[in-house]
Formats: sequence, structure tokens, C-alpha cells
Amino acid sequence: MTMAASRPRTLDPANLDPLQRWLAQAVDAERAEITRADLLSGGAVQENWRIDVAISGGPRAGSQALVLRTDAVARLPMSLDRPREFACIKAAHAADVLVAEPIAECAEKSVIGAPFTVQRLLSGTAQARRITRDPKLAEYGPALAREIGGQLARIHSIRPPQETLTFLPLPEPDAVGAAVAEMRRALDKASEPRPALEYVLSWLLAHKPASRPVSLVHGDFRTGNYLIEDGRLTGILDWEFCHWGDPREDLGWFCARCWRFGNDSLAAGGITTRADLLEGYNAISDTPINEAELAFWEILGAARWAAIALLQGQRFLTGGERSLELALTGLMPAEMEFDALEAIAALEAGRPIP
Repeated sequence: MTMAASRPRTLDPANLDPLQRWLAQAVDAERAEITRADLLSGGAVQENWRIDVAISGGPRAGSQALVLRTDAVARLPMSLDRPREFACIKAAHAADVLVAEPIAECAEKSVIGAPFTVQRLLSGTAQARRITRDPKLAEYGPALAREIGGQLARIHSIRPPQETLTFLPLPEPDAVGAAVAEMRRALDKASEPRPALEYVLSWLLAHKPASRPVSLVHGDFRTGNYLIEDGRLTGILDWEFCHWGDPREDLGWFCARCWRFGNDSLAAGGITTRADLLEGYNAISDTPINEAELAFWEILGAARWAAIALLQGQRFLTGGERSLELALTGLMPAEMEFDALEAIAALEAGRPIP
């Protein structure tokens, strides 16, 4: 990971004494001295800090490389706060999902100015365009996708009720209908009509698949939200959109064309085929999923990203946020609409979706 450029900060590297005292107590140590505190790149919703700590005494004595994760100045209302995200990560860790070891959490603002969590630092890169353009991708992509599929199956093995996850609301009986209603609320805020997206949403309602048993859903599982090193998966990141839902949602989001980063022929996250992903998934899951099932969820994923991009664009157009990133994101819904319409046309013609 590389260091981030100028951006609002919550943690003050010039005032680490309160954090050092809190961390020593949290890990049952005599003393914790932070020797490095750098803001990591990425994380539009959260701040991620690398902190190197020299710990004296206790079970974690020695040099430790950790990640402190806290809310950035602007936080999306639908994302989990840090204690709730931490609970989801702990549940995943207990299910042998490849996540950074959860070490400690602080729900108080008094230590650094906002709630935060601490996990072990993992090695690897999460840069999506670097991964999808790696000259060696053809060598390791299929095995990586099978590994990712297996990890998704482990996430989806976590099912309600879970005593530590009672804060997650159970989905409505008509989860697809609820998702479409949410996207239509986004359309209501648009400054211009979006007839193509309205058509896609109507199509989704008319073609709802039979429901699956509810499971934990990562909510943003895609290339760019996992780490790899030497072609191997080292960790799964960004759990702030975790929720109970249909497991096919994660698989469809991973395969949606918007998350292939230009590798359109490699449907599984821009790294390999859907078949490789599902091979890994079905080798572990007790509820196998076939490739034909993914089409609906890929279309839903395209519509969802179109609606999110629309809201981001409105923040620039009418919300007074003069951000080039928001302005450019606001131009993306047409691309997602095209992807969804092309997939619908392929399905209705009896062809595999692109």
C-alpha cells in the first residue's frame, strides 16, 4: 500500500500518547510505543492508518505492525460504524475467513476523536487496475478465483441467528423488491429522468428468482477490496456494508462488468471465468450455485452501482460538494444502464450474458 495524499484526518500523529496508553491496556501490555503512524491510501469512507508499535510485556510483546481504522470526515449513512463492522470481522475470523486478525476496538471518541478498531496489518496489494493488468494474471487468475470463491462460501456459511450480530436487521421477505424500492428513491433525487434505469428496475421486479437461505453478505466484495501477494489471496477488506441477505448478491456484484476494470472477457472480477469462481465456491458451500443464476444478480449489481453513482453525481450537482471525483462518478450511470440492458437482451435472446 502507498501513502495517501492530503485529506482530512481524524488521528493526529503529533498526539499519540492517549492512543499508546489505550493500546497498552487493550492488549494487556506494560507499555505500547507507536514508532510509526502513516495514513494509507484508499478507503473513501474510512481512514486506515498503519501503526507500528513496540509492545513491552503481555501476550503480544515485541514489534507489531497494525492497522487502525476509523471514520473519515464524511461517512456514508448506509455503512456500518466501526464497532459493528468489527463484530462482522470477528464473526468472519471465527469462520476461518481470510481477514486481518481483529485485535481491539474502541467505541469512545476520547482517545483519538472518533471510534476506531485495530487489526493486524496484512501484506499485499488491493489496487484493482494493477491486479487486472498484471502480466502474470493468466497464470494465477483461475486459482485465485477458486480461492476467492471458497472464501465467499465461508462468509455465507454464517447464518442468523448470531448472538454477536443482532444489530444487523433481517432482510424483508421480498429482498429484491426492497432493493429496487431503494434504487427508485435514488432516482427520485435525480435532476434528470433515467428511463433506461427505470426499465431495468421494472425488469428486475418481473424476474425475481426464488429466494435462498439468508446468510451474511459482505456487501462490496470485488476486485479492489481484497489483497493479493505473489498471486495468492492474503486478506479480504472493507466490511462496512456487511448485512444479512441472499448469498448470490456477493457473487453477482463480484462478476458485474463494472468491477472487471476493463477485462470484460474475464467475468469473475476481471481475473478469470465465472466457472473458476463457482468451482471454488461450490467445493465448500452447502448450497451450490450455478452460473445461470448469476445473470440476475449481475444485472442487479449494475443497477445498484448506477443508482449509487447517480447519488454521488447529485452531491456534486445540487449538494454543493465541488469534487472532481463526484462529478466524474455522476457520468457513470449511462455505462451501467448499457451493461444491464445488454445483459437483459442476451438473456431474452437465449444467449449467455456478456
